[in-house]
Amino acid sequence: MAKKKEKKAGKHMKKSELAEKLITFFQMHPNEAFAAKQLFRGLNLTTHPLKMLCMDIIDEMVEDAFLQIVEHGHYKFNDHGLVMTGTFQRKSNGKNSFIPEDGGEAIFIAERKSGHAMNGDKVKVVLCAKRKGRMLEGEVIEVLERANDTFVGTLKVEKFYAFLLTESKMLANDIFIPKEKLKGGKNGDKAVVKIVEWPEDAKNPIGQVVDILGQAGDNTTEMHAILAEYGLPYVYPAHVEAAADKISDVITPEDYAEREDFREITTFTIDPKDAKDFDDALSIRPIKPGLWEVGVHIADVTHYVKEGSSIDKEAEKRATSVYLVDRTIPMLPERLCNMLCSLRPNEEKLAYSAIFEMNDKAEVKNSRIVKTVIKSDRRFTYEEAQAVIETGEGEYKEEILQLNKLAQILRTNRMAHGAIDFDRVEVRFEIDEKGKPLSVYFKESKEANKLIEEFMLLANRTVAEFIGKVPKNKKAKVFPYRIHDLPDPDKLENLNWFVNRFGYKIRTSGTKAEVSKSINKLLASIKEKKEQNLIEMVSLKAMQKAKYSTHNIGHYGLAFDYYTHFTSPIRRFPDMMVHRLLSRYLAGGRTAQEAKYEDLCDHSSNMEQIAANAERASIKYKQVEFMGERMGQEFDGTISGVTEWGLYVEINENKCEGMIPMRELDDDYYDFDEKSYCLTGRRYHKKYSLGDPIRIKVVRANLERKQLDFALVE
Repeated sequence: MAKKKEKKAGKHMKKSELAEKLITFFQMHPNEAFAAKQLFRGLNLTTHPLKMLCMDIIDEMVEDAFLQIVEHGHYKFNDHGLVMTGTFQRKSNGKNSFIPEDGGEAIFIAERKSGHAMNGDKVKVVLCAKRKGRMLEGEVIEVLERANDTFVGTLKVEKFYAFLLTESKMLANDIFIPKEKLKGGKNGDKAVVKIVEWPEDAKNPIGQVVDILGQAGDNTTEMHAILAEYGLPYVYPAHVEAAADKISDVITPEDYAEREDFREITTFTIDPKDAKDFDDALSIRPIKPGLWEVGVHIADVTHYVKEGSSIDKEAEKRATSVYLVDRTIPMLPERLCNMLCSLRPNEEKLAYSAIFEMNDKAEVKNSRIVKTVIKSDRRFTYEEAQAVIETGEGEYKEEILQLNKLAQILRTNRMAHGAIDFDRVEVRFEIDEKGKPLSVYFKESKEANKLIEEFMLLANRTVAEFIGKVPKNKKAKVFPYRIHDLPDPDKLENLNWFVNRFGYKIRTSGTKAEVSKSINKLLASIKEKKEQNLIEMVSLKAMQKAKYSTHNIGHYGLAFDYYTHFTSPIRRFPDMMVHRLLSRYLAGGRTAQEAKYEDLCDHSSNMEQIAANAERASIKYKQVEFMGERMGQEFDGTISGVTEWGLYVEINENKCEGMIPMRELDDDYYDFDEKSYCLTGRRYHKKYSLGDPIRIKVVRANLERKQLDFALVE
């Protein structure tokens, strides 16, 4: 009787059920090979249809490389590539993935199979069977190397134990902290905690407090927390500060002797009003009618910072200054960046200069790169220089107006060659002495900004060409370039599809210059329109990210074949690298070690990205803080993002962004169309699309998560 039932059940066995049985069977006998008949017996397949179905599945498994055929037509579990090493990527929605280190497609890792792995960890993964029509899956069997073991959050201190509550989307569980590892931390303190252990059978990792940042909600505490969250330093090492204090500020007779003297030539700086570190200065004088000498003078940082010194090592590690909403975290000690190296007015300073002879058409007739000594006559803010440009009146008006004329021609020529004109509005906050945001304003790039920008671009390009342009059959010396690749064609197609909705179009094929010109035409036509910010944001996402590399491919966005960073050595380490190599090559030195400088380029690119993320996080925090006092108020906005969990909306008047969660859209069940960036209601067919105008009300402001929640106003 039992036999009959089994046979009857077998007749109706689904393909998926039989496939699971086969998978389990081979996983239980990973080192054995089986003939087809042995498999039929092992799985108790007694009917002809089931045996045929089994052979079909086996053929598919061989095709999927789950099984391999060994001698005499036997089948064996294919363990080649079964265990792989790579990087674990955690997603807040639970769709974790594994990226194999030797390339290949991403592999899905379910949360229950993540084995305490955290985002970015190097892990060992065992692959599950890949079945047709299903994603490749794996299970973490070992964490080889932690990407990050330090987290920032708020302490919750109980009588006998404590937890670090973190809003990190990359950590699924709070961190348990034994009472004796609190380092004096109290309930509600913001703290930096290091994970020291994660027992296999424990839900929570065990950690210890590394540093107490202060009480949650305090401005300095929160800014330091953002820096710590991104692994950026929030204090400057005392021994490095001490080393900087010992550097002599005396310009010696030898220094004067080996430099060109520009002290008597009209020179000035133009910078933001709150700047203290003046990297660059401009000089100008007539040589003869219709010919000008323009000097781009850059702080000679490497004169003071010797390679391999404690200051140099700290600068290399940091790679960049970080600009948060209310403070700068400098790359160099304050004495160097704000005093010794800064090109302050009425002080003699050492500079590295690109000197140009230019005619009235802004054509460079001659150029040279030399060490100089300068003396700035005046420190202008951008606003002061802009007033001179607009009114034609003020100190050094002839010099500023002439430089502006030349800069405008340089810019026009650059655009004609295919440079892309991204001129995005930047959000800035007016804040009080306690860091509280009082108002929002927008920073726009005006002629004074563009004047400085054009001469810095010219200097950077000239230095890159000086090293990179070599005669045929000669190899250029190793040098850090700033490179920018062509946009991804698929992303351009998506951009074109997106702008079509607003009545615009761009070219997605043709020469580099043709594509660039069509993007510029788009950017020009959206100026002052409500969709400007949105289209600029989507256009930027279609572009590749610029980075540093010793392998020059040119800079697509600027339309330069050769480009580097030479003009900001106070705040960027690549510029210091450029200064050192330039001096070495000008002195006839041999080419540098490529691998060493490529590693430094990679590190600098990564740190630049991290610094940008931290800056965005600080802006987001201030936006949430600012809007937290406007609870219940209504605003006009624009849909800036559409996702399966809700709508992102940017408020028109202050560019603060928040979210309408899906639960707030309760008048219908909405389907998410990823390709069209829209939500569509099933019953009433109401549609919410990217770029649509919308009216919202502020309902929640979560500072911990740096998140604003909005509700729809009908």
